Amino acid sequence: MSEQRPFKTEVKKLLDLVIHSLYSNKEIFLRELISNASDAIDRARFESLKDESILEDDPEWKIKITVDKEAKTLTVSDNGIGMNAEELEQNIGTIASSGTKRFLEQLQENKDSLSPELIGQFGVGFYSAFMVAHRVKVVTRRAGSADQGVAWESQGDGFYTITPTTREKRGTDVIVYLTPENEEYLDEWKIRKTVKRFSDFVEHPINMDIEREEVERDDQGKPIEGKEPKKTITEETLNSRKAIWQRPKNEVTEEEYKEFYRHVSHDYQEPLETIHWQVEGQTEFRALIYIPRKPLFEMFMPEQRDRGIQLYVRRVFITDKCEELTPGYLRFLRGVVDSSDLPLNVSREILQEARAIRIIQKNLVKKVLDTLADMKEKNPERYQEFWTGFGTMLKEGLHTDFENGDRIKELLMYESSHLEAGKRTTLAEYVSRMPEHQKEIYYITAENRTAAANAPQLEAFKAKGYEVLFFTDPIDDWLSQDLTSYKEKTLRNIGKGDVDIDSEEEKAAKEEARKQAEADNKDLVAAMKEILGDKVKEVRLSKRLTESACCLVSDEWGMGVHMEKIMKAMNPDTPPTKRILELNPDHSLIAALRQVHAKDAKDPKLAEYTEMLYDEALLTAQLPLEDPLAFAKRISNLMADSLQEHLK
Repeated sequence: MSEQRPFKTEVKKLLDLVIHSLYSNKEIFLRELISNASDAIDRARFESLKDESILEDDPEWKIKITVDKEAKTLTVSDNGIGMNAEELEQNIGTIASSGTKRFLEQLQENKDSLSPELIGQFGVGFYSAFMVAHRVKVVTRRAGSADQGVAWESQGDGFYTITPTTREKRGTDVIVYLTPENEEYLDEWKIRKTVKRFSDFVEHPINMDIEREEVERDDQGKPIEGKEPKKTITEETLNSRKAIWQRPKNEVTEEEYKEFYRHVSHDYQEPLETIHWQVEGQTEFRALIYIPRKPLFEMFMPEQRDRGIQLYVRRVFITDKCEELTPGYLRFLRGVVDSSDLPLNVSREILQEARAIRIIQKNLVKKVLDTLADMKEKNPERYQEFWTGFGTMLKEGLHTDFENGDRIKELLMYESSHLEAGKRTTLAEYVSRMPEHQKEIYYITAENRTAAANAPQLEAFKAKGYEVLFFTDPIDDWLSQDLTSYKEKTLRNIGKGDVDIDSEEEKAAKEEARKQAEADNKDLVAAMKEILGDKVKEVRLSKRLTESACCLVSDEWGMGVHMEKIMKAMNPDTPPTKRILELNPDHSLIAALRQVHAKDAKDPKLAEYTEMLYDEALLTAQLPLEDPLAFAKRISNLMADSLQEHLK
């Protein structure tokens, strides 16, 4: 019994945008339907390794394109896994909401410039059929199902129907009822051209019935007069079927590489880098790996982000979710690895234990890191582009891949106090610029470049001419525990612990002045600590301030400001970190407070200004004020007092 159902709101919007807004390069609809058919066959072929009965009704995998010029229909059929009614509803009647919403946002923001090729990236490639059709029908039957089949049909008007039907064998037919302006897709030449361009590398045969006229000839090979040509129909395969990764590099064109990238990534841009190689020895495999130009949208979609490099065994698709094949910090990679050493009936347990997989991963990681190192050396601008998109992910390898830690360190890039905004430096470049007497690599963690560049903790280092790296990624504070040294030089966070950057000669020259400052300010420091109480861990004189009156620092092993914010975002109940308030003994404000304290240790102004100094330190550290209202009142009172004094 037929049942009409409404599309979900998101799907209605999607259909409207696809039908009315995305009209460039409409031929991709055929690519998407063929790609879906190929995926369905891959799934069926994989399941047949465990259940051979799947093959009983149709043992030869095939995709077929059928044209009916009278009905104006183009049909893409496969003998893959098929769907039952529930799967049909799930896969076509609705779409994963997170993907749909993200896709719709992109479409609505970029109606005029966004390529329709982007739709495949969101798992909604089927809907591209509505770019050329006024009606689409799907007839399908699940492999191994007792049901005879089910049909889905829609005119793209906000509704669809699902009807029980009959399909003799497993698989799916997608019947596209073409609009008059798109009837060119009924022509053999157009279909051949489109398949050749987009789907020539698909492993399964893409067949089509081709009608030819044959003229009868005599024994000498001359046409026999009066005899009408005979019409014959033969089934031809339109694609070469040779897996692109199996071909030698010198036989693959740049356009073929790009098109295969679109196929495996559903990305509408060209890849940033293509890596194609073959390994023989301990294990044998071929790989074609791509580095995208920018992070793919699916990386931010919970239902898609685990997909990565596709694993094949002797050209049989196994999975695109193989954590053992690619470490997490390289999850941005797309492509194919085809192994000759794994069993076809590979299971999750076998993948976890297989020695061949470990060898493949080791080779893959080395090849990718070597490629990035080569790119950094020979094409710095392209590497900067890579780093902008994927640097944060690559950094994760410092914590998870100890074997390649030194390789990853060479690839790291940071902004710094010696470079203009947007420019980055490597650790090797930083070390090459270090003054001879500088012994450590200095860095500061902050939310962004502006906060890092304006941090008061930077003042003494600027005065010395020392370069300071800016660690501004949320992950940097966490990873600093793994990035403790580079080429025997210690990395030091200038916002933690007690910093001393003076040479031995400078220390000796300043020793008397230092002792005098400590003696002069001893009582003031103690009084301020008493006023602030548990708000701070300690109050002390600073060796890093030259201009500002004060700053907050963490102790050597304490949690940094940036990390505390991340922890609080994950868990609001995270207790605040007690920090050290450092004072600049040469600042006029500290000198004035010292006089106030010497005159009257109980003067209320001392407590008021101490609280204000602490609030100032919180602000410069980009930490929230504990009592913004009290701070505002103190500022108002200070301004009023100053103006009254000015008017006298």
